[in-house]
Amino acid sequence: MRWPSLHCPVAAGLLVLLAGCGKPADESQESYAPTIDPAHFVARVDNEFFPLIPGTRYVYATLDGNERVDVYVTEQTKEILGVTCTVVRSREFENGELAEETADWYAQDVDGNVWYFGEDTKEYKGGAVVSVAGSWQAGRGGAQPGIIMRGAPRVGDCYRQEYLAGVAEDMGEVLSLEESATVPYGSFANVLKTKEWTPLEPGDVEHGYYARGVGLILEVEGDERLELVSVEEDEMN
Repeated sequence: MRWPSLHCPVAAGLLVLLAGCGKPADESQESYAPTIDPAHFVARVDNEFFPLIPGTRYVYATLDGNERVDVYVTEQTKEILGVTCTVVRSREFENGELAEETADWYAQDVDGNVWYFGEDTKEYKGGAVVSVAGSWQAGRGGAQPGIIMRGAPRVGDCYRQEYLAGVAEDMGEVLSLEESATVPYGSFANVLKTKEWTPLEPGDVEHGYYARGVGLILEVEGDERLELVSVEEDEMN
C-alpha cells in the first residue's frame, strides 16, 4: 500500500526525520532516524486518546466471542534508550485457548506524543510457546521506536508506529477526529479514526477507533470487529 502524501508535525529535538508514507519501502527504511532525548519524556502517559493509568484492565472481544484480548496497564517500568517506559501486558485468547502473550513498552514525550519502544511477545499453541518472532526492542539490532499516538493529532498525520526491518514495520495515519462508534462498553462521539498497515503484510489494513479519556475502543479489519467490552481499575485507583 502507498500513501498519497505526508503531513507530520514533528516534536523538536526528538525526531530527526520521519519516513514519508508515500515513499517506497526501501527509501523509507533508509531515512527513518528518530533521535530520543530522555530529558524530553515525562513520567505519565496521559494522552487523551491513549491514556495508560496503572491498574487499568481492558477487555476486548470479537462479535462471535471466539477471540478475546485482555490488556492490563501495570505498575512496572522498563528503561529503554534511557527512557522510563510503562509496561502494558496483554493476553490474546482464541476459542478459549491462550494464543499470544505480550509485554509492550510505551512512554510519552513533553509534547504529548506516545512512543512505542518495543514488545516481548510469545505465541502459543497447545499451551506451549511456538514463536517469539515478533519481539523487538528499540536500540537493539537496528530497531527504532515509533509513535503510537500523536499529542495533537490532525487529519492527514502519518507516522511509523514501530521499526525493525522485516519484523516490525507498522504505519499509521489519522483519517478523522469526528467519528462515532458504539461498542459493548458504550457509545462515543468525536472518535479518532486511524488507518494502520505494515508493508510486511501487503493488502492487510486495520482501522482503529480511539475515544477521548478511554483509548482504543474498536479495531476493524475487513468484516472482523474487535470491540471494547469493559474497563476496570484496581481499587487503589
